[in-house]
Amino acid sequence: MKLTVMQFVSLDGVSQGPGSPDEDRSGNFERGGWFVPYLDKEFIQQCTEWLQQADALMFGRRTYEAFARDWPQITDPDDPFTELMNGLPKYVASKTLTNAEWNPTTILSGDLAAQVAELKSRLGRDLQVHGSSVLAQGLFAADQVDELRLVIAPVVVGQGRRLFPNGMDPIGFRLVSSRVTPGGLTIQTYKNQGRPEFAVYEGSPVVT
Repeated sequence: MKLTVMQFVSLDGVSQGPGSPDEDRSGNFERGGWFVPYLDKEFIQQCTEWLQQADALMFGRRTYEAFARDWPQITDPDDPFTELMNGLPKYVASKTLTNAEWNPTTILSGDLAAQVAELKSRLGRDLQVHGSSVLAQGLFAADQVDELRLVIAPVVVGQGRRLFPNGMDPIGFRLVSSRVTPGGLTIQTYKNQGRPEFAVYEGSPVVT
């Protein structure tokens, strides 16, 4: 399977609390819900198409607990995500979680890099990480991410946890596709290219 990370980010790289003010207040974050004003039908359709490519889902503990609380309560047959979110195999990375009732769920509590590598070796399409930015950072550090799908909202949040914090190892990407929805969201798909190259510009001086 291919490991694909799906993330909503702001222009300043914030990935924390996109869906509501109370989604994630850790670190005294007070500006949740910044993504919602830009939602539109084209974005929903894209997310539906992505989810239909998944053979399994992976979450960090915080995102898993929120999804496990909410998704089983959604029974609308017209909701494009309900059957897939509730029915797909799910994996949650946690060293503290001992019980996972959102079936089918497997808790990954050991060597995460080795467990993810084993999952990826199985036949299938996408192993998708939704949200779970802390987990995503660990997977990038372990060089397990094959594809990154970013949905960028045209807003500067100004505080909050960022997808790529200072100090992480450099990663190079190749842009595969990019488009803008009517609501102003930029949808970008990248392939992981490993460690990037660095060079010295030798052309004419750049005026800034």
